[in-house]
Amino acid sequence: MIFSGLFLFLFQAPPGPRSGGVSLHFFIMMGLVFLVFYLLLIRPQRTRQKKHQEMVENLKAGDKIITSGGIHGTIMGVQKDKLELKIASNVKIDITKASIAVILTPPKKEK
Repeated sequence: MIFSGLFLFLFQAPPGPRSGGVSLHFFIMMGLVFLVFYLLLIRPQRTRQKKHQEMVENLKAGDKIITSGGIHGTIMGVQKDKLELKIASNVKIDITKASIAVILTPPKKEK
């Protein structure tokens, strides 16, 4: 008998009717969720993309780099969307600029 009373208590209809509209609290919460996502995910990713784009645009022949695949090499030629990379004596490969992970050559400061 105790379990049947508990069962009826747990599964009874909610008290009173609710209004059918969407509450203002829902929109406020969704706005806060979007704000948190923007501040924690979207904004830092855009900053990293801009920084990487600047780094890639400033590449020149003679820079030593590491690709995202882990290949170490020296840039021999720069084209619009790809680079000619020397990875060993008499071994040159073409790679896309987006695959550059790290520039090992420190940037030269202008005086």
